[in-house]
Amino acid sequence: MTGIQIKQVTKNYGKKKILKPIDCELQPGKIYGLLGRNGAGKSTLLSLLANRIFPTSGEILVDDQNAIDNAQALGKIYLMSEKDLYPASQSLEQLMRGTELLYGKFNFQLAYDLAGEFELNLQQKFGKLSTGYRSIFKLITALATPVQYLLLDEPTLGLDANHRDLVYQAIMDDYLKHHRTVVIATHLIDEVANLMEHVLIIDHGDLVLNGETEDILANAHLIVGPAKDVAKYTDGFNIIGQETLGRITGYYVYGPLDDQRILPDTVSIEQTNLQKLFVYLTNNQGGIGK
Repeated sequence: MTGIQIKQVTKNYGKKKILKPIDCELQPGKIYGLLGRNGAGKSTLLSLLANRIFPTSGEILVDDQNAIDNAQALGKIYLMSEKDLYPASQSLEQLMRGTELLYGKFNFQLAYDLAGEFELNLQQKFGKLSTGYRSIFKLITALATPVQYLLLDEPTLGLDANHRDLVYQAIMDDYLKHHRTVVIATHLIDEVANLMEHVLIIDHGDLVLNGETEDILANAHLIVGPAKDVAKYTDGFNIIGQETLGRITGYYVYGPLDDQRILPDTVSIEQTNLQKLFVYLTNNQGGIGK
């Protein structure tokens, strides 16, 4: 079976549980959004997939091979990390040549083209770069590395809006050309919502939502109207959040609606966006089935 399988994977540091048992699969040729608040476990999960740390229990299979200390399996995965793991004294081109030694044929032409687009001098030393340009360099290196699975941890960290747009375009161009699996961990949900085919939401180390973006949004509703009418209509629904403005109340509902239930003239149903859904699924009161 091709793809990455995550089977009952947990991660503890001492008595602290960072990841609860997680089961999911990353299928070939899809763009995944890995979403979660700070400290939810996103970076930990990506580090586990890239074999930078080891699970406390469970296993990770890459194309049916156990990933732990398996050079063949790990050679298919590249993690662009938030952490700066490069020697500060080396030039960017030197670092790219070092990446080629590890992964094989490196697409230097793509790297040069993207560097020109982002106005990045590859003769610069890594230690001289700003936070934003470090993100740009790490993304260019990731896209130019010949792997099947790209893991991008906060790829737009420190970037302005124009540069973020260029990053998203570069990711999409690469996907359309190579159709490889991409996992994007980010806080900027609205900006990447159109890129993501599949969404994984982690909250306090637990995988609380795992589904196709289209299906998830089809089940995310905002019911709006006078408070009493909205409360009556939504009785028994999975309400994950609520907002009130004057006499108008909005209930955020996740899950299927009752087609047999009559909608009052005073109440309307709207589709909510992924950002709002994420906020209510990961706050202390909301959540699926709560």
